[in-house]
Amino acid sequence: MPTDEPVARHSQAHEPELITDPIKKAELEASNGLRQYDLAVNFVQQALDRGAFRLRLSLILSLHRAALEGLSNYAGNFRPAGVAIIGSKHQPVPAHLVPGLVEEMCDYVNDRWSERRIAFHLGAYVMWRLNWIHPFADGNGRTSRALSFVVLSARLKAILPGTPTLPELIVENRDAYVGALDAADAAYLAGRIDVSKMEEVITALAGKQVASFLDENGGIFPGEQP
Repeated sequence: MPTDEPVARHSQAHEPELITDPIKKAELEASNGLRQYDLAVNFVQQALDRGAFRLRLSLILSLHRAALEGLSNYAGNFRPAGVAIIGSKHQPVPAHLVPGLVEEMCDYVNDRWSERRIAFHLGAYVMWRLNWIHPFADGNGRTSRALSFVVLSARLKAILPGTPTLPELIVENRDAYVGALDAADAAYLAGRIDVSKMEEVITALAGKQVASFLDENGGIFPGEQP
């Protein structure tokens, strides 16, 4: 799963690099990305097996830990200080507000979970909101994309088949992704929650992922008889 945040919008935090060799760093980012995606799929499968899902802090921190293990001293932990988003007008909240805001994000999802036609809205909401809070020193984009995949798939009650995966497709469509984040930021600054642009992006790319699977498998979904 790709790990790079779009060039036009990325975090800048004061943290020493654990790996300075660019090749070794890229290799670890790639392997961590695969582990993070496998973990995301596992979270969805657990929700399907239980027949229930609740978004919790522990899930979010686990996804972050998988992506940043060996790359950051703060893997699986909230940032201890401020952070800036290069290429964005949005200034993330002070570090002491992060835990409460992430809990509020979880409440937003859990309180609306049973509503009809809510899957893509919730997937879009966590994609934006986690980026808006920017709770981590690094890896916010990677974690938000994996979290969006978990929430969307769990609410759809299916692990989306096909490759590239939704998180990969989002990175490949950076302009649309960043534009949707900026649009949601602007709406929130005006006093409303509007993630419709992100919903459009996720809907289109999730459809592209599934379509790739159908193209490769003669139009047959997993579990269907040929």
